[in-house]
Amino acid sequence: MLTITQALHDQIVAHARKDHPDEACGVVAGPAGSDRPERFVPMLNAAMSPTFYEFDSGDLLKLYRDLDDRDEEPVVVYHSHTATEAYPSRTDISYANEPGAHYVLVSTADTDGLGDFQFRSFRIVDGEVSEEEVRIVDAY
Repeated sequence: MLTITQALHDQIVAHARKDHPDEACGVVAGPAGSDRPERFVPMLNAAMSPTFYEFDSGDLLKLYRDLDDRDEEPVVVYHSHTATEAYPSRTDISYANEPGAHYVLVSTADTDGLGDFQFRSFRIVDGEVSEEEVRIVDAY
């Protein structure tokens, strides 16, 4: 289960809406080994595409150096889908290289009739996708 604060949830959704019609992407870092997302780190989608996201290699190197300096790890890796449901694509699955991370997908398309976005979390390990419950809390 992903437990995330309302504030972080809202920041992820706001980023997805702001970058629409392109996919948004980023990370929520947390203390190493804690599984607690704490620090919102929006990233630039270097692909600038409505159907694909890619972290800029220089930004990614800077992020990992910063995570090391702070004794943090990527607890959440997120991106948006602009025209499809919030479910990992084959490309998303092939690029999922953080087995301990929660992969959050936000859809900015109304694909289920429940509103203009979906917020879902998945674990992706060795190409296997499993959806997990998302619990939104006021604070940890």
